[in-house]
Formats: sequence, structure tokens, C-alpha cells
Amino acid sequence: MLAKRIIPCLDIRNGSTVKGINFGNLHNVGDPVALGAKYAAEGADELVYLDISASSEGRQTFTELVSRIAARIDIPFTVGGGIASVDDAGRLLEAGADKITVNSAAVANPSLIDAIAAKYGAQFIVAAIDARMIDGRWVVTTHGGSRPTDRELFSWATEVANRGAGEILFTSMDHDGTKNGYPCDVFARLAGLPVPIIASGGAGTIRHIADVLTIGHADAALAASIFHYGEIPIPTLKQELNKQGINIRL
Repeated sequence: MLAKRIIPCLDIRNGSTVKGINFGNLHNVGDPVALGAKYAAEGADELVYLDISASSEGRQTFTELVSRIAARIDIPFTVGGGIASVDDAGRLLEAGADKITVNSAAVANPSLIDAIAAKYGAQFIVAAIDARMIDGRWVVTTHGGSRPTDRELFSWATEVANRGAGEILFTSMDHDGTKNGYPCDVFARLAGLPVPIIASGGAGTIRHIADVLTIGHADAALAASIFHYGEIPIPTLKQELNKQGINIRL
């Protein structure tokens, strides 16, 4: 059985790490290279960097940042934000990223997943899905959760897996930044897909992470606030998960 992974997430805006609630009220929490190096030293299994700056200038700044991260950090890291073509993906992979993630652009053009997977391999592409509950239905959203689409979470997750995504990163927009726990029932259902599932949105306690890795059957737990604010040190988290019998790399 593969070890479960702990993945800090760093949202990047104009070269700085930021954090908010439900993708709003953002404020700076630190330098992304220094934070990433700190998390790697503490035992993080992987990192995710998401560029939330929308401009082309921001994306160029992000590419340069990826090169600096790759030079400093010795664990796998995934990058995303504004990737809308095979060339965009290639630029970031060439800068040193281990994997890229696509979200809004893939919803608009699902064949983007096929194209990136065909050129670089499924192991290099993570499909990020943001969704929220609307009228009793998990509705896929884009542009940082601000635009509902006509896609339903589980059918879209099935489609991205079939198109060649090597992993799925699902964020519940209703839980993001709230520290009230992950929707474990949703992750347990997603776990039936033939690709690893990364859980995102809602981590506030060690119990929340333990629950999503066990009850939710997620392959990895992604979190931001609890790490950025030093609320749960990664070594403490991993030791507690290990004590609970969860297969984790110490």
C-alpha cells in the first residue's frame, strides 16, 4: 500500500505566498521559495504552487519563480495557474516543475488534458477541480471558484481521468480556508476512480487530515493555513498520523 502524502499548498500572487478564505481576503504569508524549503526540510512529501495572478506578466514572473524553486527544493512540486496550452505546460516543466495542474482552461477545452498527457505523460498532469454545493448538487466552478459551470463534479472527475490526468486535486470551495474539515463523503466517492485523489479545502486539525485519509480514502491531504501559520507542524502531524496506523513517510 502506497504511503499517504502530506502536501502544503502555496498560492502565489505577484511573487508572494498569499492565503485567504474561500479564495478571498488574501494577504501575504511569506516568501514562496523560503517557505517551500522550510516545508521540505520538515518532511513534506510534495508541494503545490498555484499562480493566482491572472496577467501574462504574472505568468512570466511565475516561470522565473519556478526556476528558483527547482534550484532550492529537493522534493517533487506541482505548479498551476493560467496553463491553457501544451506550450504553457512545457514552459513550466522545462523550468523545473515535476508536474503541472490544469483547471479552468481544461473545463473550457477538455482536450487540453489529452494533449498534455499525450506529449508529456499522464504522470505529469494533475487535474484540479474546484466545486461547490449548489441546490444539492456539486457544481464545478472556474476562475477561483467564482464562476459556476454546467458540469457536475463526479462526471467531470471521471472524464478527466479518462482523458489522461494522472491525479485529481479536488477542492471544496465551501470548505476552503474554513478549517472545519474536509467533506469526507465526497472524497470517498472520488476514491473509486482509477487515479490518486488529493484532498483540498478545510483542514484545521490533525483529526480532519486523518479522517480524509481514512474515511475519505484520499491518497494525499493538501493544506495551507495550518502550515503557513504554524498551527500544526508537519513533523507533529506525521507522527500523530503514524500513531493512528496511517501509512505515512516519517
